[in-house]
Amino acid sequence: MKRRSFLKSGLAILGSATFLSFAYPLLRFLSPLKGRVNAEKLVIRKSEVVSGSARNIVLNNKPVMVIHRPGKGFIALSRVCTHLGCLVSYHRAEQKIICPCHAAAFSLEGKVLSGPAPKPLERIPLKVEAERIVIG
Repeated sequence: MKRRSFLKSGLAILGSATFLSFAYPLLRFLSPLKGRVNAEKLVIRKSEVVSGSARNIVLNNKPVMVIHRPGKGFIALSRVCTHLGCLVSYHRAEQKIICPCHAAAFSLEGKVLSGPAPKPLERIPLKVEAERIVIG
């Protein structure tokens, strides 16, 4: 093998490897995410969330609160404020969800009542079965 053909082959291999090292991450970034096939479900007992209170949990690495609304049942909402991503908290006395960062207020259904939040809190699907709550 001549020196010139050896260098051409080596450069072709290095060029291909360089191209693939940039192309693969780019294609992964641009491709749509697959459905939540491996999304977890979390089961808690109904007795863990008494009427008029809330329980904070983590579901699929996302902070969530489960609220037992008197007369309306259970609801699960994301704790991440839609304004700047601060963690909101449930205030039992006021029957509101309040963001500590910029005082955005949300109803117990997650709707914006006041403040700079542009949209309601994300609702997490939940199902009540006998004495347990399946979240996710």
